[in-house]
Amino acid sequence: MSTLDGPTVSTAAPARALVARNLRRVVRLPSAFFPALLMPVFQAIAFSGAFAAAIHLAGIRNSLDWFVPLAALQGAGFGAMSIGFATIIDIQSGFLDRLRMAPMPRRALVAGPLAAAVLRAVFPVVLVTAVGLIGGMNVPGGWLGLAVLGVAALGVGFVAAGWGLGLAYRMRSMAAAPLMQFAIFTAIFLSASQMPLALMSGWAKPIARVNPVTNILRMARQGFLGRVTWAHTWPGLLALTGLGLVTTLWARRGLSSVDRI
Repeated sequence: MSTLDGPTVSTAAPARALVARNLRRVVRLPSAFFPALLMPVFQAIAFSGAFAAAIHLAGIRNSLDWFVPLAALQGAGFGAMSIGFATIIDIQSGFLDRLRMAPMPRRALVAGPLAAAVLRAVFPVVLVTAVGLIGGMNVPGGWLGLAVLGVAALGVGFVAAGWGLGLAYRMRSMAAAPLMQFAIFTAIFLSASQMPLALMSGWAKPIARVNPVTNILRMARQGFLGRVTWAHTWPGLLALTGLGLVTTLWARRGLSSVDRI
């Protein structure tokens, strides 16, 4: 592959380099990553106690079965979204300008951070699931149920990273951080996150019914409430695919806005 300015490289090589660089940041600056790692564990424990009575009304005997998948999705989302903070630091330090001058495809500057974000999301998902299992969480869906949870959680991480990356490229300051977090927090909590749709009432119920996150949560939870079925899986996959395409385009166009400066 070449350009008018000279030879360039494929997307894969620079993307892998950006993935490695972002993962090294976890070791060099753990204080920026640990909150996203520990917060879902705290939420799983707190919610399973505070909302246990409401969950029991739905016939769910162990509240961990309901709230651990929620915490895994939240942990993946916030853990992956931290890639946006790292990108803002690169913008402000001038490192992104050097990357933009390098002979590489622009899509590598989106693909690399997104891949790194998904890998970052693995850590909170594994930790909160392990804590749930130690606490007595049921997994009637077996390994398939755990695998489906992983797909759902990492998919949420990918979506959250695309959203955060797009905001970072557009705003180019830490003023974007509250917007990144607020959008993910709102999308999750305006779904069937705290209790089943059947027990919801008022204005929150119709919003949760059409919120695509509700389908993703249903997909993630099914292996902890019963067997994994295609009927509970495909709506979640469809929601993740649609949201993933939208946020990837959002991130790519955000990078284009940087190029126009």
